Amino acid sequence: MRPALHRTARTALAVLLTAIPLTAVTAGVGHASTDTAAVAAVGLDDAKKKEIAMELVSSAENSSLDWKAQYKYIEDIKDGRGYTAGIVGFCSGTGDMLDLVEHYTDLKPGNILAKYLPALRKVNGTESHSGLGSAFTKDWATAAKDSVFQKAQNDERDRVYFNPAVKQAKADGLRALGQFAYYDAIVMHGPGDSSDSFGGIRKAAMKKAKTPAQGGDEAAYLKAFLDARKVIMKQEEAHADTSRVDTEQLVFLNAKNFDLNPPLKWKVYGDPYQILS
Repeated sequence: MRPALHRTARTALAVLLTAIPLTAVTAGVGHASTDTAAVAAVGLDDAKKKEIAMELVSSAENSSLDWKAQYKYIEDIKDGRGYTAGIVGFCSGTGDMLDLVEHYTDLKPGNILAKYLPALRKVNGTESHSGLGSAFTKDWATAAKDSVFQKAQNDERDRVYFNPAVKQAKADGLRALGQFAYYDAIVMHGPGDSSDSFGGIRKAAMKKAKTPAQGGDEAAYLKAFLDARKVIMKQEEAHADTSRVDTEQLVFLNAKNFDLNPPLKWKVYGDPYQILS
């Protein structure tokens, strides 16, 4: 949902991460706190683990565990990125909302949002609502009832955010908690290599600690990653509250719940949540 990227650039990122050789996943793992079998067994792409991930993100993004209720969500949160909408906060100013509506239109030509594609292209990279406005937000809510639009949101979530994050985390030798830490970071900060993107945060962490795949300690590396992320969060007013790290992810890390197994209890912005099974 963060930095503006062209559709081809996002696709290239996904292809690049998909192309990581399997040997990268296992390199140096003999010295780490996990092994390849453990990573595979508890991957965040397991259906149950993925559901947990969606609920955790929704607690931070929407103050609710009901992530499926967020297909219809849309508002301008005044962060300079125009409208933020849907299950992972697709933004009209950062390119991912445009990609989403293009994908929806590929799946269902003539859909209710297709007429806004010219406007979405024009506002991409800005906070402008020009050509969108209340008509667009109303039509977005209507589209959200369409199972094809819901599928489009799921597809784009996976293509741009979830799959690349999980693949990179597995390559780094991280179990489900680390895979989630990567996913939550890429949702908020976006893919890319700039210092304030997911790639930049990962690079900053690797300067402080080795990944398990490099022979490092999993807990030490995750702590370094979360610390690096907090530095970036505090640089932006809209994300300066770091409770999704402090009272959520660090709680799981301190409990050494690397497999992200329920029961899970955490807080975001002071509100308590739990997943019992």
